[in-house]
Amino acid sequence: MLVHFIYHPTSVLCRTLLVLLLLLGASCLQVSNAQEVKPAPSPSPANKADEEVDPDDVISVNTAEVLLPVTVRNANGQLVEGLTRNDFRIFEDGAQQTLSDLSLRQVPVDVVLMVDASSSVADNVDDFGRAAIGFASHLASDDRISLIQFDDRILLLQDWTRSIVQLRRALKRIAPGMFTRFHDAVLLASRDQLPRGSARHAMIVLTDGIDSGRGSPFQVALRAALQSQTAVYVISNTQIERAKKEQELATLLDSSSDSALKFNELRIQDLRMGLEALDASERNLTELTAATGGKLYRPKSFGDLEAVYQEVANELRHQYALYYSPSNKKRDGQFRRVQVETVSPANKVSARVGYYAPVR
Repeated sequence: MLVHFIYHPTSVLCRTLLVLLLLLGASCLQVSNAQEVKPAPSPSPANKADEEVDPDDVISVNTAEVLLPVTVRNANGQLVEGLTRNDFRIFEDGAQQTLSDLSLRQVPVDVVLMVDASSSVADNVDDFGRAAIGFASHLASDDRISLIQFDDRILLLQDWTRSIVQLRRALKRIAPGMFTRFHDAVLLASRDQLPRGSARHAMIVLTDGIDSGRGSPFQVALRAALQSQTAVYVISNTQIERAKKEQELATLLDSSSDSALKFNELRIQDLRMGLEALDASERNLTELTAATGGKLYRPKSFGDLEAVYQEVANELRHQYALYYSPSNKKRDGQFRRVQVETVSPANKVSARVGYYAPVR
């Protein structure tokens, strides 16, 4: 709508009206529900005083009390429940710490659901949708979820919510794309999709983990996840893709005709390179999930997604939240390596590798 008015330089009233109209026009700008997230600058280098610590294996802590989400499994991989404070030992830079609190389900969790919408996953978005809804239904009432799609873009489809109805609507907005900015997606979700100050932060990603190389390198993404204290769980379709490629490669190589082999030479090379890329991706995904206290899942079919997501939800519900006040009170920004053990050596503990002390 056009507004016509008469402006006189000496008129205070007119000048006031002009300012109000300009402000009104600016306030009418709308932001799309699907927000494309822009990459943030790379983090500044770590303090060089601790040369023995890999700067890519750290997280940041801004309070005097440290919270460590910890998962405990037995030798069979089953979750161990019912442990008490006396069953745990925490060491910081080799010095044993005193636990100030221990709770099985005291701290809520904010979970970022992320889906790779590139060609490797796009055909199975419906399977992901059912798994995502099932996952959300298993969360506690004070937990929250958000939804991010990534391909050649990173789109926030749903900001933090407790509503399954809102999540269901957001899932319908997933659209197939090209390429995979996996590293950028992890980086931006770690930095920009921040949890509440009192909540744990988890990221669950459905992807093959093969980055198109158009953005951030893997180590930058790993560092961001560690600094934001984000536990990364990856449901990887690498096994599914590997089975397809190996079957096609075997069919081409079994040809008895030399002319057929020569004709298919380029495709054979492409399949072999694809298998190598899957191997490299699994190595990175293993490192990412282990360092952040998460877990890597490799289902054999997309039909297994619902069961896998339910398993992740079960783990998040049964995590131990370990609190302690570090005996080292220096606020020097230095790296503190943390190790968590249980009294029983048969148990396997998943937790973060350490943190940066606050600077002030």
